[in-house]
Amino acid sequence: MRQIIILLTLSFLQAGLLQAQEQRSGRSWSLFYHNGPIVEHNPDLGQLIDKHTRGLMFQYNFQTSGAKDWEQRYNYPDYGVSLYYADLGNELLGENWAVYGHYNFYFARRRLILTAATGIGYNTNPYDPRTNFRNIAFGSHLMSSTMLGLKYAKPRVLGRMGIEAGLQFVHFSNGRLRTPNTSANMLSLAVGFNFSAKDARNFEKNKNVLPVRDRWRYNIALLGGLNEINVIGLDRKPFIGLQVFLDKRISYKSSFLFGVDMVVSGAIREFVKYRSVAFPEEGIKANDNNKQVGVFAGYELRISQTAVFAHLGYMVYYPVPFEGRVYNRLGVKRYLDRQWYAMASVKAHAAKAEALEFGVGYKW
Repeated sequence: MRQIIILLTLSFLQAGLLQAQEQRSGRSWSLFYHNGPIVEHNPDLGQLIDKHTRGLMFQYNFQTSGAKDWEQRYNYPDYGVSLYYADLGNELLGENWAVYGHYNFYFARRRLILTAATGIGYNTNPYDPRTNFRNIAFGSHLMSSTMLGLKYAKPRVLGRMGIEAGLQFVHFSNGRLRTPNTSANMLSLAVGFNFSAKDARNFEKNKNVLPVRDRWRYNIALLGGLNEINVIGLDRKPFIGLQVFLDKRISYKSSFLFGVDMVVSGAIREFVKYRSVAFPEEGIKANDNNKQVGVFAGYELRISQTAVFAHLGYMVYYPVPFEGRVYNRLGVKRYLDRQWYAMASVKAHAAKAEALEFGVGYKW
């Protein structure tokens, strides 16, 4: 499973880097120092929050100039690779490392930068029943990670070197790939400098950027992965899911969708067996169904061949009380052509992750 996570994430990174070879624009890089607290989103984390987290983040950026339609639509963003390191301020939590694929979006005359990134994280000291049983935040070395940042930038203060400062939010979670997994959120102040590898770029503005609309499209997607129930010591079990939904692209950037998804889960089967023995008063039987069916609505934000999507759903077939009827999903999708796409997402119930999902879909 670790190899699958690595390969899929690297495929998203590689797709972005391949685009960069076609660009006629320049390169830049940034280096930040960050310092800030771990947000106590779960009271069980209180015992682990000691000092502020602190560390470094390095970004290598490919600068767009409008050679492609999507670059003009998004005000000539940057995209590239970020490397992240954080000392979490408590030896029980250890240190976190991460590699991301990121986009930088510009506002306010290109002085304000919104960074959105997703990638792979690594913790140096995860939960161990013998040597580190108090680290309930990270149940495995390997995790997924998401980063959001908002910074003020002033380029070329001294030659090609400029300054940046702002806030960044970083989330680490293994998506219930291994229990325990309360996850961790870091909110930090980041200050640093940037360096442009070439002279100021010229933005192309002479192309006709036409509106994009499309009819309702049918989609079918197959998802799968491994996860555990929230009981330490039980094994990971496979799950498989099927989504059937309609989507409608109302503009170049935005699509809305709604549909049905079904999951058959080994973790739910383990949950049923466990609860039927440990809590017989709940009335759960060992042979109760491990399937769920939900209806959901969602939104997709398209950025070139990449898209970020969010779903909100409700279980209409819910034979056993597992996690909750209401669920949400946040993920990233890479279009391979006009019909096929690969996807990775986290299914959760509010802030409580249920599963890290990987899949492939077809649209017609």
